[in-house]
Amino acid sequence: MNGFGGHPVHDEHATHAEGGRRDEHATHDEVGHRRAAHRAVKVSAAGLAVTGAVELALALLTNSVGLLGDALHNLSDVSTSLVVFLGFRVSAKPASPRYPYGYERAEDLAGLGVALVIWASAVFAGLESWHKLTSHGSTTHVGLGMVGAVLGMVGNQAVARYKLRVGRQIQSNTLVADAHHSRLDAISSLGALLGLIVVALGYRVGDPIAGFAVTVFILKVGYEVTVEVVRHLMDGVDPAHLAAATAAAQSVDGVGLVSARARWRGRSLVIEVDGELGTSITMAEADALGRRVEAAVHRAVVEARAVHWHPYCANHPTISPTVTQK
Repeated sequence: MNGFGGHPVHDEHATHAEGGRRDEHATHDEVGHRRAAHRAVKVSAAGLAVTGAVELALALLTNSVGLLGDALHNLSDVSTSLVVFLGFRVSAKPASPRYPYGYERAEDLAGLGVALVIWASAVFAGLESWHKLTSHGSTTHVGLGMVGAVLGMVGNQAVARYKLRVGRQIQSNTLVADAHHSRLDAISSLGALLGLIVVALGYRVGDPIAGFAVTVFILKVGYEVTVEVVRHLMDGVDPAHLAAATAAAQSVDGVGLVSARARWRGRSLVIEVDGELGTSITMAEADALGRRVEAAVHRAVVEARAVHWHPYCANHPTISPTVTQK
């Protein structure tokens, strides 16, 4: 087989660099992850529906604006879960001629839907709190209201922990964002509880003040979730991943200068590594070296779903000397 010193070989089969591959070192169970995501969305939606319904009934009974806002917020999360579920379903569609890279970014778009619900919740909580403060409304059956607030705290915290664990396990930015939203709702319930305690002590203003405090928390989490989702959509990655990929590729004997870049496609972190090879390497040697580079990068960056190796000869930077996987 000819070497690459005087006659670099490059034909239609030498497209490993362009296509990349997902090798045996990628241990992600895509089918299992999607099942876990669907199960998490369904379980959380059911839990929030029950929690919100009970809170709503108690809010109407007690006339607590804090509890009412918390209850409606929980019920709106059921619709948010439907948005997340839709994002997962769309992202599972196979690639098409119009969308050759697939539909995985649908999950990030669903994350924007979650962010919008959070911002809408902040507006609603603020307006309701202002109305309660200016209308001088009273709160009754404070004890039952407190029970409803505690129920909201427990229910939301349980759902948040479950979704956060599953989201991190399957690398779903959307599910993690939704988990933070549920954790926010637990804080919202706590605010409603504190407001009712102040009301029980004889201060009517405690309920609307608690509502304003909850609004501030909602705004903070809304900002954080929006920044994270937008970062994904703008292909922002952790610089540590790039440093680890570069170091891993450079540790393979036979590889010269290395540069790495990466991007997210939904839950998939794709890393592209450009590496310099010697001019006397054969195709077989280059292909074997490429496999070692990809294995090293997968070990260094466990979050990577796929590694695309782009080798080039030192004297011919535009030529990729390796062959496709067989």
